[in-house]
Amino acid sequence: MQLTLTTFIAGRKTVADWNSIKSALADFNNTNLWTTVYNDFFITRLNDRYLNPIKSIKQDGGYTGEGFSIMTIICSLIEFLETTYQGINYRFRRKGDPPLGQYEYGASNQIFIDFLTKHNPFNTQFNIHNANDFYKNIRCGLLHEARTNSNWTIWGNSGNGTLIKRTANETIIYRDDFYDALLKFINVHYKSDLLSSNDRKEAFIRKFDNLCEV
Repeated sequence: MQLTLTTFIAGRKTVADWNSIKSALADFNNTNLWTTVYNDFFITRLNDRYLNPIKSIKQDGGYTGEGFSIMTIICSLIEFLETTYQGINYRFRRKGDPPLGQYEYGASNQIFIDFLTKHNPFNTQFNIHNANDFYKNIRCGLLHEARTNSNWTIWGNSGNGTLIKRTANETIIYRDDFYDALLKFINVHYKSDLLSSNDRKEAFIRKFDNLCEV
């Protein structure tokens, strides 16, 4: 879809709204403004496009298979969160196309490894090995085949905050605990990093500039 200045990107916020406020964001010390942008653009976009749909599925469902839909949305959200954190944007590269730029990526595997192994609370339960397996067997399984692979399964709630559990026969992802961990990352850890780090602010601007490119 070709964006215009009136395209909504976060609730009622438009491309024009982002362009209007962006110049003021150069003041990285303006914590009040950055908090407003975090809430109005980032959180609103996440709520509208990811979190509220997940809530609807959870509220209307039980434990009869909707975990596939929830985890599929979560996998899309992970990629958006990590690429916003890094300030990078996807570009499909055909044979003969120019090389990827400094802030471009063409494959998602490392995105998932970075997210799961570098950010609290995920990094307490994921390492490079099981993060890579999550990418292959949950993310790629769900998005490409509408299934999980290699005896990975999705369960509801662990009851104790466990995100991933290996048994003799399967590897379990607890969808509700995973969702709660995402909320903690978004509302606590990422917010703190964004408001305290110039690098994260620069990355945020790069990401939303790309989202608003007309």
